[in-house]
Amino acid sequence: MKNLLLMRHGKSSWKDDSLEDHERPLKKRGHRDSKLIAKVIKKNNLIPDLILSSSATRAKETAEAILDALDKKIKVVDSEELYMGEPQDFLNALSDLSDEIMTVMIVAHNPGLEAYLQIIDGKIESVPTAGLGHLVLAVDHWQDVSFETMGDLVGFWRPKELREKKK
Repeated sequence: MKNLLLMRHGKSSWKDDSLEDHERPLKKRGHRDSKLIAKVIKKNNLIPDLILSSSATRAKETAEAILDALDKKIKVVDSEELYMGEPQDFLNALSDLSDEIMTVMIVAHNPGLEAYLQIIDGKIESVPTAGLGHLVLAVDHWQDVSFETMGDLVGFWRPKELREKKK
């Protein structure tokens, strides 16, 4: 069994309209929500062995915020393919992983992230910014992950709901 954490990047800033989409940074809420999700990761013992991140600034900043909050040394691999990636791009990234990796986190974008989640879980989930899904995949080898590989969505967290619980 392998664990897959799918996270949409945190809320990004549109303040500087001269920036290309790829270069947009996180806004303050994006940083706060990412750190909130890091607490969920820690509490549920879901520390990833590796983070695969879209090459977009907002995705890389989300991964960095997670790492800062976890206070762990975890390798982050930036991927151009995950920037606005389609479900096949997620499969390609996972199939190249070493089997020593038990838990991997992908930080990416909609609509590809939601589409991939729907394919492997069989349900439609709306993934808000900084939303996190935890899937358990019924495979022992990452190269066996395919569109036929079903996973169980065993956890799903939305920052808005987490903030409301704290009140």
